[in-house]
Amino acid sequence: MTAWQWVGVAAAALLFFWGVGAYNRLMALRNAIGDAFTQLDAHLKERGEVCDRLLATVGPRLPSEQATFDALASAQAESQAAAQAARGKPWAPDPAGSLAVAGALHAAALTRLLSLLDHQPELRSETEIDALVSELKLIERQRAFTRQVFNQAVAQYNEALNQFPTRVLANLYGFKEARSL
Repeated sequence: MTAWQWVGVAAAALLFFWGVGAYNRLMALRNAIGDAFTQLDAHLKERGEVCDRLLATVGPRLPSEQATFDALASAQAESQAAAQAARGKPWAPDPAGSLAVAGALHAAALTRLLSLLDHQPELRSETEIDALVSELKLIERQRAFTRQVFNQAVAQYNEALNQFPTRVLANLYGFKEARSL
C-alpha cells in the first residue's frame, strides 16, 4: 500500500471509531434520562397512592366539596396514564409533554385540596389526615428534586445531540431531542 492509502485507511478508521463513540455517548445520555425517569416515576406512583388514601379519608367528611375531590381524582388518573405512556420512552417528546401537562393539572388540583384542608382546622387536627398531608408534602419535595434531575439529564442529552459533529450523525442514528418536564 502507498502512503496515501494508509492515510485513507487511518482516516476511515478514525471516522468509524468516532461514530461509534458518538453513538455510545448519546446512548449513555439517553439511558441516563431513563434512569432519572425511573426515580421520578417511583415518586409519581407514591404520590398517587397517598392522594388516593387522602381522598378516601377526607371525601366522606366533606361531601360539599365533591368537585374538588373529583378534580383531583381526574387529574390523578390523567397523570397516571401519562406516566404509563412515558415509561416506554421517557426521552420521546410527546409522552414527556403529555406528562408535563398532566403534572401541572395534578399540581393545581392538589393545591386546591391542600388549600381546602388548610381552611378546615378540625380536619387538620386529626392525626391521620395530618400525617397524610405531611407525607404528601414530603413526596412532592422529593418529586420536585427528581424532576430536576430528569430535566438535567434531558439538558445534557440535548446539548450533546446539538454539538456539531454529533448532530450530523444523530440524524443517521435516529436520535431526536428530548423534552424536559
